[in-house]
Amino acid sequence: MLRLTWVQPEDLLGHELRQAAQDGREPSAVAARWRAAGGPEAPPRAGASASAASRYLRVLAEDLLDELADLPGTLADREPTGLGRIKALCPDWPAPRPAAPTVSALEAAWLGRAAGCLLGKPVEKLPLDGIRALARATGNWPLRTWFTARGVPDALARAHPWNTRSASTSLAENIDGMPEDDDLNYPLLNLLLLRRHGPDFTTADVARLWLDELPAGRTFTAERVAYRNLLDGIEPPLTARRRNPFREWIGALIRADVHGWTRPGDPGAAAEQAHRDAVLTHTANGVYAAMFTAAVIAEAATGTADVHACLRTGLGVVPPGSRLARAVRHAVRLARTTPDFDTVADTLHATHRAYHWVHAVPNTALIAAALTHADGDFAGSVCRVVSGGLDTDSNGATAGSVAGLLAGHPAALPEQWTAPLKNRLASSVADFDGVGFDALAHLTHREIRRP
Repeated sequence: MLRLTWVQPEDLLGHELRQAAQDGREPSAVAARWRAAGGPEAPPRAGASASAASRYLRVLAEDLLDELADLPGTLADREPTGLGRIKALCPDWPAPRPAAPTVSALEAAWLGRAAGCLLGKPVEKLPLDGIRALARATGNWPLRTWFTARGVPDALARAHPWNTRSASTSLAENIDGMPEDDDLNYPLLNLLLLRRHGPDFTTADVARLWLDELPAGRTFTAERVAYRNLLDGIEPPLTARRRNPFREWIGALIRADVHGWTRPGDPGAAAEQAHRDAVLTHTANGVYAAMFTAAVIAEAATGTADVHACLRTGLGVVPPGSRLARAVRHAVRLARTTPDFDTVADTLHATHRAYHWVHAVPNTALIAAALTHADGDFAGSVCRVVSGGLDTDSNGATAGSVAGLLAGHPAALPEQWTAPLKNRLASSVADFDGVGFDALAHLTHREIRRP
């Protein structure tokens, strides 16, 4: 049976019930009706339940999704989505200053993003104890190099199987260039976006580009729902809100790098670009995660700031009373005062246990903690963030991008992380399949110099 992920109404409803409670609405009456009708819980890790719901349950789920959307919330004032209201809440909105990163620094950022993503791919969706057990079984804990299936006991491999989509291309024994991944497809799309429309692009421009260049099957969570909404004739920003329980998840964050790379020294402008991109698919904390990331990267692109200054700058574009800002501040404090990163990760998992493993709040907190704990060192950052679980490939990609940019040159990245990439990226986006990271750095640098 074909069970499409991230779009079945009966699967969406459980996620929306959780999201409603998290953003200050009261969903208990709706939840009671759903359970009384025999409705299932949301799939805990996958995008679809194993079997289809009855026609009655599907229609009920659609009605209840719309009913939940109409419930009043209590967090809207301190967690707005509109850019004007966000800026009004941010007293430390960063001012621009001149900066011009080199092509080499941008190449290091692209390489760092790819390597961090690749490190996290085989253990995506695995629980924290599974990641630790697999690494320990091969003498790779604390994590310091690629995962491998060699030496893993059969019982452990059955208990914690590698990510099905990624195991054949992302273990130490089979890496051969950078395989396709949505964490690299979206930076490629945003590079195309800037080439076609410049930095003043609109959210509608993002939508048109997706429909032209992004295969629907390469989208997930909020992006897939928004894509479906576009095909249904829904226009942005309603595409982010209509029957989209993933609107505060990590998807907009993984699209933010190019906005930071091409706005060096201007974190505020980078955050504004990320906002126009993010609101196609996300609201509130999902948008803030993208803005935060873009601002961190824009500050890192100056070549004059350490990772701690970059993270402080990133917080300047996030409403300080929001859940995301509070989570990042807590994660940074924790990382500064806790010598053992396993303890940091355990604490973050316990603190954010109510959130789904793809939600932006715990993942952004983990990224900030890993970068802080490693003091921006490349290998330390990507290994810590992947060892911390949650959305391992996406978090590895973002931490790798920041740390790679801070390193400033491909030669500053350990060869064990860059050599297996073979300067080759697979993609289904436009004509980018097989492109080199050196070529991508030149194309990115060209967008910085665009009049």
